[in-house]
Amino acid sequence: MERLVVVVIFLSFISCAKLGSPIGGAKDTIPPRLIGYNIDTSRVNVSTSARELRLYFDEYVVLKDVRKNLIISPPIEYKKIVPTQLGNKYISIQWDKPLKENTTYNFNFGNSISDLNEGNVLHYFNFAFSTGEKMDRLFLSGTVKSGYFLPEKNAAASSKKNHFLVGLYPLKGSVDYTKKPYYVTLADPDGYFELDHLAQGEYQLLAFDDTDENGIFSPGKEEVYFSSDTLYLNKKGVSGLDIKLFPSRKKLKFKESKEIQSGILFLFEGNPRKVDIVSQEESLLDYKIQHCAYSDSAYVWLGRESLEAIDKKKPMSLKFRYQADSLKGATSIFYKGKENGEIDLSNAVGTKLLPSQKMILASNYPVTKIYTDNWKLSSDSVYQSFSVNVLERDPTKIKIAVNSEFVPGRKYTLLVPEGSVFSNNKVLSKNHQFNFEIEKKEELGSLRIEFSKVPNAKFWVQLLDSKGDIKYSRYTQDKTIWFDDLRPDIYWIRILVDENENGIWEAVDFSLLKPAEPAYLYDKPIEIKPLWELVENSWNPFVSGVGSDKRTISEKVEN
Repeated sequence: MERLVVVVIFLSFISCAKLGSPIGGAKDTIPPRLIGYNIDTSRVNVSTSARELRLYFDEYVVLKDVRKNLIISPPIEYKKIVPTQLGNKYISIQWDKPLKENTTYNFNFGNSISDLNEGNVLHYFNFAFSTGEKMDRLFLSGTVKSGYFLPEKNAAASSKKNHFLVGLYPLKGSVDYTKKPYYVTLADPDGYFELDHLAQGEYQLLAFDDTDENGIFSPGKEEVYFSSDTLYLNKKGVSGLDIKLFPSRKKLKFKESKEIQSGILFLFEGNPRKVDIVSQEESLLDYKIQHCAYSDSAYVWLGRESLEAIDKKKPMSLKFRYQADSLKGATSIFYKGKENGEIDLSNAVGTKLLPSQKMILASNYPVTKIYTDNWKLSSDSVYQSFSVNVLERDPTKIKIAVNSEFVPGRKYTLLVPEGSVFSNNKVLSKNHQFNFEIEKKEELGSLRIEFSKVPNAKFWVQLLDSKGDIKYSRYTQDKTIWFDDLRPDIYWIRILVDENENGIWEAVDFSLLKPAEPAYLYDKPIEIKPLWELVENSWNPFVSGVGSDKRTISEKVEN
C-alpha cells in the first residue's frame, strides 16, 4: 500500500512538472504551433449549428487581452473563451446563435496567443472556415495612419496608442455605421493591415482609430476615413491602399447651461459655426452674447442693470432660446446670483518673447473699453510707443495684444493702471505690472520652406513640437514660407488647407459624410539650431497620392 501511494505522488509530481520551465538547455524561443482543431480538416461545409471552435496546440498557451485583440469576421457574439489566465493546450470559443449559410468566418487573434512558460507570442494568428462548399479567398491590404496627428513611433511624448481598425460594410441597402463592420481587422503597430477571406461583392470601406475599443466608430471622439465611393471586389484581391485618418466632428447638440460669475455659460457639442441666444425674461435689460466661430462654448455676459434686477429677486429662473447653426431649442437656468469677481489680467505668453512676438495679456471678463493713455511701456526707464487691440478668438480668455518695436536682448516693463480696463459691469480695480524680455537673435534659428506647387486656396503651415502642440503657424498661399526667430528644438511640419477660406480647418463631418479639408504631415522631423538657417525644399505635399489624397477608392484600386 505504501508503494502505491509513492507511485501516485510521483506521477502527480511529473504531471505538475510539465507546466514548469525546463531545467538547463537553450531558452525556448519558438511560439506555439497549431496541431489540430475540432472541425473538418478541409474547413468547408461546417454545420451552421456549430457552437464552438476549438484549436489545439503543441504546448500550453495563454490568452492576453483577447477581448481587445480577437476580431471575428463576420462578427460572432461569443459567450465564453478558454483559457484566460491559466494555461491550456487548446483554445475554445463558444457562441449561442447559428452560423450563416455559405459564409467564410475568419478568427484573427492578433498577438493575444503566447506559450505559458516563456511568453513566446504567436504573432497575428488567424483561423478560417466556411459553412459553404468553398472558402472565400479575396483580400484587401495596405497601410493606415493618421493624416493629422504625429506618428506615435516618432513622437517623444505621444498622448495615445493607436488602435486602427479597417472594416467593410456590404452594400445591401443603406449602411448602418452604428453596427460593427461585416469584415474588420486591426492594423499592426506600423499601420499595415490585411483583410482576408473576403467574398465577392460591393462594399463601403471605413477605417477609424477605435480608441474606446468597441469596434464601432464614435463621431467626434475618433479619427476616421470613409469614401462615398463603392469598393468592388471581384476576382482578385486589392493591395497597396494608403489610408489617412482625420479628426471628426461631434454631432451638433446642446449639452447644458450653467451659471458663472456675471453671466451664463452655454455648452454645445459639434463645434457650431454660429450661436444666437435670446433672453425670454424682461428683467434682463442688458447683456452681451459672445461666441467664436466653431467653438463649443457661448457666453451670456450680464450687464449692470441685469445683475441689479436679478439681485432684487434672486434666486430666479432665467429662460433663453438658442440657435446653433440649424439646431434650435430652449433652456432655463436657476440663477443664484454668484458673488461677482473682479477683472484680472495675466501674462498669456510668458516672460521671454521672440523679437517678432506681441505681448499678450489675458482678461477673465469680456473687455468693452480700454483707455491706454496712462499705460506705460518702458525699457531701462525709457518709455516707448505701442498699440493695443483686443483679440476674442478664445472665448474662455479674452486677450489684449500689445505691439511695439521690441529690441532683442532688452528687458521691458508694462504698467496697466487701475480704472483703465472696463467690462460690462466692472472696472479694473488695481494696478498691474508685467515684466518680460526679448530673446537675443543669436539664440534663435530660422527655417525656409520652398514649394514647387501650392493649393488653389490659402493654407496654414504649422510647426509642431514632439507633443504635437502648435508652436508656430503661418496662414498663406506663398510658395516660399519663412519662419524667423525659432527657438532651437525638434519640429514637425503640418499643412492644413482652408479650401473654403473661412479661417477654420474643418474636420470630418460624418453626419453629412463630408470629408475633412486636406491636411499633410511631413514624414520626418526637422532640427532648428541657434544661428542656423534651414532650407527645406525636398517635400512637395500638393501632388496626387500624398496627404489627404482625394482620389476615390475605385481609382486607387484600378491603379
